[in-house]
Amino acid sequence: MEYFPAPLENLVEQFARLPGIGGKSAQRLAFYVLGLPEEDARAFADAILDAKHTVTCCPACQNFTAGGLCPICASPKRDGTTICVVADPRDVAALERSREYNGHYHVLHGVISPMNHVGPDDLSIKSLVGRVAGGDVKEVIMATNPDTEGEATAMYIARLLKPFDVRITRLAYGIPVGGHLEFADDATLMRALEGRRDI
Repeated sequence: MEYFPAPLENLVEQFARLPGIGGKSAQRLAFYVLGLPEEDARAFADAILDAKHTVTCCPACQNFTAGGLCPICASPKRDGTTICVVADPRDVAALERSREYNGHYHVLHGVISPMNHVGPDDLSIKSLVGRVAGGDVKEVIMATNPDTEGEATAMYIARLLKPFDVRITRLAYGIPVGGHLEFADDATLMRALEGRRDI
């Protein structure tokens, strides 16, 4: 038995397709949108369509941009000799929040995942190799997630870049700041020990 009219059910279904949104949250969002004044609802819909039509990938780093080079690639203040390789544009935002990294990025738009039928050709790896082959890059930082797919992707790219005589590094992992040893899993403790440094 349907409780809502078909257009409302359709709206709930569309919200439920978003990652991290379950049925109840989708329903709540749909009711919220229905309660908006018409001009606010139209502005919301227009913002979605405008972003869909105008946001593209930066021709250099593959991060999202509104046309041409992204602000990071276009900035003369950034260090062009270092490239940080990430899986997703959200990872760029996370690293930028730290305010510790001042180089360029390269966004792969995924990781190698045979289970999900994602291979190297489905990612923006060729353009990364082209950037490194240009000769200006001195270090490539692999910043993919420390899971099986992220590790496999990092190792694959590292093998491709070996002939170019660039330094290839990996983000350190280990015990998070504020964490407790008793709650860390074996793999995290192993990585923390491997990545120890002098103080």
